[in-house]
Formats: sequence, structure tokens, C-alpha cells
Amino acid sequence: MTTPFQYNRLSADAAALLLVDHQAGLISLVQDFSPSEFKNGVLATAAFGKYFKLPTILTTSFETGPNGPIVPELKAMFPKAPFIARPGQISAWDNEDFVNAVKKTGRKQLVIAGVVTEVCVAFPALAARAAGYEVFVVTDASGTFNQTTRDAAWMRMQAAGVQLITWFAMACELGRDWRNDIEGLGKLFTDYIPNYRLLMSSYLALTTGKKSQ
Repeated sequence: MTTPFQYNRLSADAAALLLVDHQAGLISLVQDFSPSEFKNGVLATAAFGKYFKLPTILTTSFETGPNGPIVPELKAMFPKAPFIARPGQISAWDNEDFVNAVKKTGRKQLVIAGVVTEVCVAFPALAARAAGYEVFVVTDASGTFNQTTRDAAWMRMQAAGVQLITWFAMACELGRDWRNDIEGLGKLFTDYIPNYRLLMSSYLALTTGKKSQ
């Protein structure tokens, strides 16, 4: 008998966001998304993590080497977030300060994005699963060399029970109900999905017209 699937939705009260190795040097290796697509996915993931007030942890690996510094937009978005500059550990989960920072959040759902997918994302995702966490990997905020290596990483993580989601799915699952803040969510969506501006413009025009009647 197979175990029945249990759908545990992402919850703003249960999730933490881990942004792993979005570093200037490593990002130059990303080829499975265009540079603009990837930057948009990373910043959208971060923006919605901030919007939903998810505890957020930033980490880098070997900044003094070719991996380079963290991209400045993330540091600016989370100036008070724990920032773990790993001296050399390839897997963030091998760094005691990082694991302690995760434990300190008190959250059991971990949303992970990073560079590169099959290493910097997969290694801590698999380790977190083994430690009993629910793990969600944001596919379009995680990048690597090509689609072959990406797909291999996705399959490996899925086999361990990691859930693969996009940043838009993450945002909607955390949001749950448009009525909670339609204009706030809509504004963020328009920031990262250009075509969404048309949808929100028509909605705002309609609602403004009704209010003026």
C-alpha cells in the first residue's frame, strides 16, 4: 500500500526563506534562464518573502574566491537578516552557523532558492529533508549550467520529497485569498510580471469607476 499524499500548503506562519549563494561570480554560470529572467525570479522570490514576513537567511560560500560577493539587491532588501558567509563549506548545511540560524527561526517549512541548483540548492535541500523539514525549492529563482543538470537535480530532490514550485506559486500559496490584500499583492505581481499591469489596470479602473458613482 502506498502512503496517501498529504498536501501541506506553504504557510506564512510556518515557512522560512533561505537564499543560498546568489553571488556575483556564481550567477555568471547560470545558463538555464536568461539573465533577465533569472534576476526577475530571484528578486520576486525575495520580495514576496519580505511581503509575507518570512524569516529569511542569506548565505554565501567562499566570497573571497571566484564565487564573489552576494548580489547587492538581496543584502539591501534584507539588511537585518542573518547573513552567513561560509568560509568554504560547499553545502550550507555543513555550516553550523547556518543550521543554527535555520533552527532559530522555529519554522518547519523551508523555501530554498540558490545557485547552482544541483549543488548549492540540492545539498541543503536533501539534508533538510533528512532532518525532518518540509522543503520547497523555487525553480525559477535557482539556476545552473544547463537544462540537463537542472533536470537531474530536480529529479533527485523530488525523489527525496522536495516540492518544486515557482515564485508565482509560492506567492499564491502563501497569499491564499485575494481579499486579504488585493492591491498589495497586485502591485507586487505587476512589479515582476509586466503583463500583469494590464490586468490590474483594468481592475483598478473598474473599481475606481464604481466608487465614483
